[in-house]
Amino acid sequence: MQETIRDEIISTCRRMEIPLVGIADVDRWEKPLFNPWIPQAYYPQSIWPPARAVIVIGLPVHLPALETTPSIWYHELYNTVNRLLDEYTYKIASFLNEAGFPSVSVPRDGYSGIEALKREPVAFFSHRHAAFLAGLGTFGMNNMVLTREFGPRVRFGSVFTSAPLRSDPLKKEELCTRCMNCVLLCPVQALSGEYPKNTTDKTACTEYSAILRQRGISPCGNCIRVCPVGSDRVAFGQDAGIYAKREGNEQYYRAWEHVRRHGHR
Repeated sequence: MQETIRDEIISTCRRMEIPLVGIADVDRWEKPLFNPWIPQAYYPQSIWPPARAVIVIGLPVHLPALETTPSIWYHELYNTVNRLLDEYTYKIASFLNEAGFPSVSVPRDGYSGIEALKREPVAFFSHRHAAFLAGLGTFGMNNMVLTREFGPRVRFGSVFTSAPLRSDPLKKEELCTRCMNCVLLCPVQALSGEYPKNTTDKTACTEYSAILRQRGISPCGNCIRVCPVGSDRVAFGQDAGIYAKREGNEQYYRAWEHVRRHGHR
């Protein structure tokens, strides 16, 4: 029964054209793999006690739009991906409920906006850690989960389920190349650059996001834009930062300037 429902979940996700799907038993939250670890209040079984497993899905942020960040193009794409994550995780939870396994989707952010983040710069559940524990990737210097397929250019959503599902294996290979692009090119120097205990200055990051929101072009996304990891770079034939390099690259640079002139306050 466990393998049957697991196969049906994967098939459902494939029908919805979700490229990344992983599953983690809730026991994984109780076995710290690095320090500092996730506080117990943020475990799925703490948030919803019937939870026995977490299903995590990932949707890519398309590279050409991201290259123009901060821009209205990336802003709109980010919102689109978030809406799809909410829709898909809701549908997966509904499928499981109909199959007799009580389940509930988790909103992709878990906070009301920038002002809420200023007061407390953390959501009630970390989809990034769930993605890591579901075997979808490993953490990079930018504190984001890096995947083979899209590097860190992917957004995650989660479903808590009472179904007793087998976990996917954790990724063992380190995908981060330690190129330090994300650390060196962060517009507010929010990344410490200390390995393996890299930390993020969440206050600086949030305050910069607030400035971009006032212009209507949040979020920043620079730390995922400059990362060289991911097969999507091969698919698009793009090196990190190609749009912003003018010399010998006039066509991309003109496109970058054009997009960034429009759509903001």
